[in-house]
Amino acid sequence: MAHQIHPTAVVGPLVKTGDNVIIGPYAVIDGEVVLGDDVEVGAHAHVSGWTTIGNGSRIFPHAAIGGDPQDKKHKRLDKTCLEIGANNIFREFVTINRGTIEGGGLTRIGNNNLFMAYAHVAHDCRVGDDCVFANSGTLAGHVTVEDRVIIGGLTAIHQFCRLGTMAMIGGCSRVIQDVPPYALCVGGPALVYNINAVGLRRAGMTASNMKHLKEAFRILFHSGLAKSSAIEQIQKDVIKTPEVGHLVDFAGASQRGLCGSAKDPSSEE
Repeated sequence: MAHQIHPTAVVGPLVKTGDNVIIGPYAVIDGEVVLGDDVEVGAHAHVSGWTTIGNGSRIFPHAAIGGDPQDKKHKRLDKTCLEIGANNIFREFVTINRGTIEGGGLTRIGNNNLFMAYAHVAHDCRVGDDCVFANSGTLAGHVTVEDRVIIGGLTAIHQFCRLGTMAMIGGCSRVIQDVPPYALCVGGPALVYNINAVGLRRAGMTASNMKHLKEAFRILFHSGLAKSSAIEQIQKDVIKTPEVGHLVDFAGASQRGLCGSAKDPSSEE
């Protein structure tokens, strides 16, 4: 069990570490923190609370991971948790808060995510795998982010919103409703402009499946039908690829409503 812990770092007595952990100068690790194998904590970073960080994750200088939720109902001794998966990167001044008792007591982050400088994840959020938060991309409490979502810089997500798989949200956006999966979305308030065609191509989606997804978007956003009727129309008229099925399920489960649309997604490739 080889560690590289700088002599100026402060590591509390309840902290547990895996193999090959690196802790930089003046870093503080306190509370019941568990650091997996090959975790690196940079200079002046702070990891606290009931926090678990998965193998291979890197925390850059001045990040604050596992702090109390920014919620006035939270009490200092409330035992709430933060669970972080493997191979995540938290750049400078990123802040990730634990959950609240009222919200279920847990903030959870998956694997292989990149949080650029000043990104923030508030209490009781759920973040999937392979997401990118650009500089100052921020989540309010209780937000759900599915896999492979990209959040642009200086973008704020309202509490209880959901961001669907492979959605891409442009910089300086204000998201106050659910962003459907596979959408390209931007603005204040954010609007859906198209499917995330570039991202879908890079992910290997076929032209045929993209065509079916575009048709589903057209019905959902531009048919003039109520959401429930639009979903019925999609189920009737559009070939149900896995992506179309996920879009329908996501829209049907939306409580806040979906972001509006800026234009017909069939008007552009």
